[in-house]
Amino acid sequence: MMKTMFGLIGACLFLSSGYAQTEMPGYPDLNAFREITDSAEIDLRACRPPLIGISVTRTGSGGAQLGATYIQAVLKAGGTPVAIPAVTDTRALRRIVMQLDGLILSGGEDVDPLWYGETPHRYLGKVDSLRDAYEFRLLKLASDRNMPVLGICRGEQVMNVYFGGTLYQDIPSQRKENAGTKHRQELPPDEVSHTVSVVPGSRLAAIVGEGTKAVNSLHHQSVREVAPGFRVTAYAPDSVVEAIEAWPVRPALGVQWHPEQLTMAGDTVMEKILRFLVAKADTFRLAKEIHDRILSLDTHTDTPLWFDRPGFDFARRGPNRVNLPKMEEGKLDGVCLAAFIRQGARDSASLAGAVREVTGRIESIHGQIRRNGDLCELAVTPDDFTRIKKSGKKAIFIGIENGYAIGRDTAQLAKFRQMGVIYMTLCHLYDNDICDTSSPRSRREWNGLSPFGGEVVRQMNRLGMIIDLSHASDSTFRDVLKQTSAPVICSHSSARALCDHDRNLTDDQLRALAQNGGVIQVCLLNLYIHNDPQKASLTEAVEHIDHIVRVAGIDHAGIGSDFDGGGGLPGLEGANDLIQITVKLLEKGYSEEDIAKIWGGNFLRVMRAVQEK
Repeated sequence: MMKTMFGLIGACLFLSSGYAQTEMPGYPDLNAFREITDSAEIDLRACRPPLIGISVTRTGSGGAQLGATYIQAVLKAGGTPVAIPAVTDTRALRRIVMQLDGLILSGGEDVDPLWYGETPHRYLGKVDSLRDAYEFRLLKLASDRNMPVLGICRGEQVMNVYFGGTLYQDIPSQRKENAGTKHRQELPPDEVSHTVSVVPGSRLAAIVGEGTKAVNSLHHQSVREVAPGFRVTAYAPDSVVEAIEAWPVRPALGVQWHPEQLTMAGDTVMEKILRFLVAKADTFRLAKEIHDRILSLDTHTDTPLWFDRPGFDFARRGPNRVNLPKMEEGKLDGVCLAAFIRQGARDSASLAGAVREVTGRIESIHGQIRRNGDLCELAVTPDDFTRIKKSGKKAIFIGIENGYAIGRDTAQLAKFRQMGVIYMTLCHLYDNDICDTSSPRSRREWNGLSPFGGEVVRQMNRLGMIIDLSHASDSTFRDVLKQTSAPVICSHSSARALCDHDRNLTDDQLRALAQNGGVIQVCLLNLYIHNDPQKASLTEAVEHIDHIVRVAGIDHAGIGSDFDGGGGLPGLEGANDLIQITVKLLEKGYSEEDIAKIWGGNFLRVMRAVQEK
């Protein structure tokens, strides 16, 4: 075992130089060492394999230890291993995790059962609650960022407990149905001792193949109740759980055996598990680097609905889906905060009240920006966005959802424009004085755009305010495209060909939008993503992007989550998850240029065209 504290990172890099594999009999040759080190540093691309963090075991003296096979197996799989110090300082661990591309939770002692609400069993082995806390923090920080994670032996158990599952504290005494499989083998750790059955159709099966696989076994605990959001993907002959994975889209996999030991013994099947992690980490690394270079924008959230809650602070990572910490985790540069208003009565007093309500909501957005001016800033132009990102802050754009907000007075548009509003959604779930809604609640009052709505379109064109046709009826969509002199958007809609919902655009509408020069931002609300909302996830959302690109072209697709207003899917539950879209687009073969257009370039092009008209 290699033992040290933070210096273990240096040991990993030492191995990666190739020096450790070089036969140098007698005393080391310092000149030869310099030549090897120099040659390893010449090719800059060779220095960019993904960084794979590995958790360590704490020693009694406060140090750390890590089996060399973890390091060697990561190197063999094409990654750069980085041992993570066994500390529980969240700020320190956050700084480390931000540099990583993948995480391995290593094997070791038992997990303290107090973490999952059980008293210690008499055969419980050695526990280290500080190590538990250290790895739980690592796992949270990694999963918040959607970093690929592999749990090995104890690491699988840590993963299961952290996400809400339980363990058998001692298999032999707690599983009376045990059929004799020896889970703590007496053979050397790099030899196999029993088989596991891999569940067909699982991610693990896609990695190592279906059927039975020979594994080593060095444990006496195992998964009992599987954590929510995970599923079992392999069993031992005695039905003990041997592997779990997050489902359907989280990049997290846990195995009860030690693939790193078998990999270094020449097992090419088990090596695939390490190579899978490294490949996922490499894509994740590339996604992060792309986000560092491009402007990424979520064009529609209803987060201001949270702003009037006592104590809410946009700079704190809270339960809502969009806040500054989650934007940082998801590598999101900017967000359009919608000043939303529900439809009410349309008498003069109610319309005046609507204007006051939306004005107050916009003022609350400005209040959060002032409160957190060191972290975010108001953006009203594309150039603002570029400047704000360069300053290291997040850009906040303002939109209005539901033209009910202006009553029957187009002069309100100029007032809201002066307050920083860049777009307005013409309607919501009911017809208003501007137009008909797509909702079944519509009475087709205007059969599209009203005469007053025509004035609104012309005034928005004059003011440089973007027209948003999400929620608009098909006839309203048609009328606006006939009358507008500028491109339009659908800030949070999807493709009707994939999900037959009135809120989505038909292929004909997509082509018409492209001809107008506009853009549609895919909405991450399950009702608009899949005809069976329970089957909607990240995967299906990306299919909507793909479909829009095929029909309308790469210049007309974007992303508008509708977070904090109904949006949220498995794999896309908050702003921190949005980098997963980039990962999926990369896996589908999209280029950086394509991704830059989808993530904001197309919307910014429309904004510039509208504002410069």
